[in-house]
Amino acid sequence: MNQPWAYGGDAARSEAADWIVRLQADDLAESEALAFDAWLEASPEHVRAYDAALAVWGEFDSAGPDVDRALRADRVRPQHSRRFYLAAGALAAAAAVAVVVLPGRLTEDRPLGYTTVVGEHRTVSLADGSTIDLNAGTRLSVVLGRHERRVVLDEGQAVFDVAADARRPFVIDAGDRTVRVVGTRFDVRRRDGRLSVTVAEGLVEVRPTPQAGGRAFRLRPGQRLDHVEGSPQARVIAAAPEEVLGWRSGRLVYRDRPLGEVVADLNEQFPTPIRIEDPSLAATPISGVLIVDDQDAVIRRLALLVPVSAVRSGDSVILRRDDARR
Repeated sequence: MNQPWAYGGDAARSEAADWIVRLQADDLAESEALAFDAWLEASPEHVRAYDAALAVWGEFDSAGPDVDRALRADRVRPQHSRRFYLAAGALAAAAAVAVVVLPGRLTEDRPLGYTTVVGEHRTVSLADGSTIDLNAGTRLSVVLGRHERRVVLDEGQAVFDVAADARRPFVIDAGDRTVRVVGTRFDVRRRDGRLSVTVAEGLVEVRPTPQAGGRAFRLRPGQRLDHVEGSPQARVIAAAPEEVLGWRSGRLVYRDRPLGEVVADLNEQFPTPIRIEDPSLAATPISGVLIVDDQDAVIRRLALLVPVSAVRSGDSVILRRDDARR
């Protein structure tokens, strides 16, 4: 069986290790980020080498104390560069993982389903060390196989914090797109035929299913992909992960998002449905922060962001355009 670090030639492995180090820098320049993208796209071998290096680095990071003791036992001197420690640590971690991990203990052939109802948040810890935070109104299933960890997201939103395992990629089926990672943290939202993927840590690949058209994208931290299911098109924009992931602490942050999307989110949080009177109002873009606590208070805050008035009608709340504030 190939070890994670065995992917790619010597040059690709060395370059991948260099990029791992450079991308850790707090002052990474935009020109370097663009150079990294160009390097990835230059060859499939680069992609495989970087994925393997990233996964091994994740194992090295989690096994830091053991690796540090191993390096000291080999009398590694302080004059070595940080890149040396990366490469040596990555190799040591890969060897350690190959010996210690028992795949049979971390697999589950049958799918495990998880569901949240209106207003419910839930955190799921998987046997491989990964965690999933489910937003309200989410349905997904998980299979931890021997060669692949697979999630099917039927509907909803979740943050995935994936434990690194280069031998078992983590794959999420979300409509006509597949999200593939080795080890990283990111948010996936799938509601009403619209998909968004926002990356907080690591690299995430989003590609069309074999039946769907379009191109694949590789997302870095601070990027979000938006896609309408059934369309071959997708767009990647800058995003603040801490804002996108804010729903876990009861903060919904929006930047030029349609009112209809905001209302759909709120309807997953409260039992009394909110309805919009006309389609043009639903398309109105809004920006701002909504603290999710009491529903009436949230609607009052929403009315500060967009000119609407709220009227109770039976078992729902109707939003109407407030012409007096236009």
